[in-house]
Amino acid sequence: MNSPLLAALDRIPVLDILLLSGLIALGVGLGWFMLRRRSKREDADSAALAQAVKEGRAEPMTLHPVIDPDRCIGSLSCLSVCPEGDILGVIDGKAALVNPSACIGHGKCELECPVSAISLVFGSAKRGVDLPEVNEFFETSRKGLHIVGELGGMGLIKNAITQGLQLAKHLGPLLKATPKEVADVIVVGAGPAGLATALGLKEQGLTFHVLEQESLGGTIAHYPRQKVVMSERVQLPFYGKFGDSLISKEQLLESWQKAVERGGFKVHTGVKVEKIEGEDGAFVVQTTKGPVKGKKVVLAIGRRGTPRKLGVPGEELANKVTYRLIDAQQYEGSRVLVVGGGDAALEAAIQLADETEAEVSLSYRQPEFGKARDANKKRFKELVESGRIFSFMASQIKAVKERSLTLEYQGQQLDLPNDFVIACLGGELPTEFLSKSKVNLTRLHGEALTAKAKRGSALVDAKEKKNRRLAFALFVIGALIVTGLFVVGQDYYRMPVAQRLTHPGHAFLKPAGPWGHGVGIVATLVMMSNFLYAVRKRWERLKGFSQIRTWLTFHQFVGFLSPMVIVFHAAFQSKNQLATLTAAAMSVVVLTGVVGRYLYGLVPTDAKSDDLDSLSRRWKKQGEQLETEVTKLELPESVRKLLDVAEHRPPEDSLVAFFAHQPRQWVADYRRLQEVWHLFPTPAHGREFRKDFRSLRRLQSQVAFFKSLKRVMSVWRVFHVVLAILLVVLIAGHIGLSVALGYRWIFR
Repeated sequence: MNSPLLAALDRIPVLDILLLSGLIALGVGLGWFMLRRRSKREDADSAALAQAVKEGRAEPMTLHPVIDPDRCIGSLSCLSVCPEGDILGVIDGKAALVNPSACIGHGKCELECPVSAISLVFGSAKRGVDLPEVNEFFETSRKGLHIVGELGGMGLIKNAITQGLQLAKHLGPLLKATPKEVADVIVVGAGPAGLATALGLKEQGLTFHVLEQESLGGTIAHYPRQKVVMSERVQLPFYGKFGDSLISKEQLLESWQKAVERGGFKVHTGVKVEKIEGEDGAFVVQTTKGPVKGKKVVLAIGRRGTPRKLGVPGEELANKVTYRLIDAQQYEGSRVLVVGGGDAALEAAIQLADETEAEVSLSYRQPEFGKARDANKKRFKELVESGRIFSFMASQIKAVKERSLTLEYQGQQLDLPNDFVIACLGGELPTEFLSKSKVNLTRLHGEALTAKAKRGSALVDAKEKKNRRLAFALFVIGALIVTGLFVVGQDYYRMPVAQRLTHPGHAFLKPAGPWGHGVGIVATLVMMSNFLYAVRKRWERLKGFSQIRTWLTFHQFVGFLSPMVIVFHAAFQSKNQLATLTAAAMSVVVLTGVVGRYLYGLVPTDAKSDDLDSLSRRWKKQGEQLETEVTKLELPESVRKLLDVAEHRPPEDSLVAFFAHQPRQWVADYRRLQEVWHLFPTPAHGREFRKDFRSLRRLQSQVAFFKSLKRVMSVWRVFHVVLAILLVVLIAGHIGLSVALGYRWIFR
């Protein structure tokens, strides 16, 4: 009886315990590592945001992302895609804008959010942005007149190119069949937006004129020599892959010249547009070279056509004040003051210091740089510390003179020797030209692109429809797969396990049979493809490769399909501990995925917060009135706490702590209400007071409850990832056991 087989059977429970203990230990270790890692990141990002607030850098300067905390699932794929560095961070388990003033509106974070929790907005509650009113196809309030690029708020090269191509795609079907007596489109501006529009129009088979008041390249042509710019790679008609992550001004202009040559059209340079006359279908653009006729007009001009002036005496001195640095060598040996705190100002000062022997100073009205890139700020600081640049922070230029200037600095008026002033203050919106062109402006205070200013939203909607079609197609495929699997062995799967041995297809359909084993192998491969989504989020080379929303849709499809297919491999039975653990882990992975994707966002982060703030203000006012009425009385401490309840903010406790705290709070509140009752002149006053107090307490409890529930549900991510990793371990063990038991037909 003491055979090796029986001895092995006696050891099985011990092995099961060891296996389960090992998996639990591995899971706990992974969970602790994940929580610790994210906690450190949150602490660092919270500190960065606090520092930005302290230094006055918490206000975004231009187009920037806003994260919906109720929709965000904490994927955090958006954090690493911004070319500007750590603009977004993690706070309370969700993405947050932690370096607002450094954001310049790349918008890659919005594209990288798998659940559309990020919206790009113009302006903020404090800082409004004036922009032309345009609809979803970039058409202004004047029918037939469109605006793309920087003038419409999209100043980045890739965004401007994308808008130009989108508009051309929209205009193509509208104008192809129209008579060709005049040009289909007049494009004003030969910068990235204008040239992209022209290439798109050429691809659509339309006729057009491109008018540029200066030279090809628009604003780019006026960048400093060898200035390095960012131009993410995009696909241009007739040219192919265009741009690079880092490219010099000269290389970029050369690329545009080649694109124009390959597109086979001409750019009319030195042509300034003075007025736009006519109407949709029959426009006449008046220029310095005569009238130009067309059916549609596209304004692709920049916002910086009119530089923002210093507004001080002496600014008009000839050859003294300029508004951009073109060639640093012309300032060799001179005393130059650069005014401004953005990238243009810092880059001008850095280039002057690096390439010439000029005496370089910089004046900025704020004590700290806000919107400039970190690399520029770092280099500027190095040059200041080495004495190569003189920095006048928190200063204001007051007057410009022939050989000097007046600067207000640290409460004193300084008269500094000076030869040249370079004012890099940005540009002003050409409001006069837009007004004459009958284009309405709107001031945006944090409105999204798809809200008050629906710039290109029709194309965004098209992407959303495409994703929904993909989801439906995958659902149909999944339903057909499951149905097919069931049809193949429906009579076998319906039989009791004990009777299946008599079924003629048992050898083929059983889990170890060719069909059952083959289904298991295919299902395992499909299941492992679920990790492609995680790889896509984390591998830099895959960033931007197809929309992450598409990857998430496939991730969900595989997640739902895999367990259903696996049960056919197991023939709806579980025969060993390893298989049972694998099935349990898979179920938890799917369940936590459902919680994170669909249920987590249903719990509002700031539920009732607005109502609570409103009622708190009302309660505080009522409490002040009550104190006035009883000034002759000495209020006891319990009453004082009752009146101060408006200042109470709901704690972010665990759900258990919340329910434990509530009964104590109810009893304490009842006692305090009883103590204050005699202070009211009439019972009606007391009842109103008690009603408001209880309403306020109810709202505070609701806010605290939702915050606690959100905190509990946030652990779904840890369970999801940890169990997914354990699932891989279990699958590997399952495969290893199968091979050890001799199921190797697939290798033969």
